[in-house]
Amino acid sequence: MEEGINKRKTEHIRHCLTGNVEGVNKSTGLEGISFIHNALPEINFDDINLAASFLGKQLKAPFLVSSMTGGSELATKINQNLATAAEQKGWAVGLGSTRAFLESDAHKDSFLIRRQAPTVPLIANIGAVQLNYGYGAEDCQRIVDLTGADSIYLHLNPLQEAVQDEGDLNFENLLSKIEKVCKALDVPVGVKEVGFGIDGTIAKKLYEAGIAYIDVAGAGGTSWSQVEKLRSKDPLKKAAAEAFNNWGIPTKDCIVSVRDTLPDVPIVSSGGMKTGVDAAKALTIGADVVGFARKLLQAATESDEAVIQTMGQIELELKMTMLGVGAKTITDLKNTKRVTIMGQSLLEG
Repeated sequence: MEEGINKRKTEHIRHCLTGNVEGVNKSTGLEGISFIHNALPEINFDDINLAASFLGKQLKAPFLVSSMTGGSELATKINQNLATAAEQKGWAVGLGSTRAFLESDAHKDSFLIRRQAPTVPLIANIGAVQLNYGYGAEDCQRIVDLTGADSIYLHLNPLQEAVQDEGDLNFENLLSKIEKVCKALDVPVGVKEVGFGIDGTIAKKLYEAGIAYIDVAGAGGTSWSQVEKLRSKDPLKKAAAEAFNNWGIPTKDCIVSVRDTLPDVPIVSSGGMKTGVDAAKALTIGADVVGFARKLLQAATESDEAVIQTMGQIELELKMTMLGVGAKTITDLKNTKRVTIMGQSLLEG
């Protein structure tokens, strides 16, 4: 029987698969963006190229399997299916929090997925708050070395920790410790939220501390206060969590804020991404890579083939969007004027 942190990871997966874990009356904000159809695109659909680059490696499409899980029997199956599919489709892939990897010998194979994904960018992951609980740069480097990762995320999740029964709540003086990790590691260090968003002001502080890229992980998808509410045995926390069911910065607002503040820093857009059209919108307003999580989760419990099929649908939706605006490459899409943002058209003439 799984116990402690391993049991918690299984509970997270189960609730994300079956529970009502999205925020209430909270969207990504991407519905405020629409494309202006191009009836004469003057491109061949078969020539549309989704290629992109991230962490110094080529991607077949500008997509990332966002960090989800690890440290349980179910997580092992999920991560191996995700990694196999990511390798075939040429997507980057992120690991769930590797704290369980350091603290428990159980289910280490859930994190050792480099064998299934030998060539695509692989990102390890640990909570930044753990830097206040005995972890440091050496532990982060050890995680990178053990997993063979190309980078590591430090994830920020204060509200999740506040609702979680076992939450670590000391977020004091983390920025200086994040800076030490960035200076010490021999791979790029990224930062991500878990679904409540990062704005430009915070992103700038993180960038100046040495963070190489920002995964905004905005609101509009899975709400981890809702997930932890479903897990909680504390009636007071369960009741208090309801006050935060629409908390967070919409993903669109995160992208715009970070891009306006940091014009040249790579941005990953995650948080409520469901379709290739969502991805196209995110790319158009400043994202470089788009992360999908719960969209892939159910398929990942089944097989790598099921994940590949879901990924293929997302890619097809992106290509159809690009045909619809006459964009042959991702660069063309990012520069298109055939878009309306909050009712304001960028199209000239």
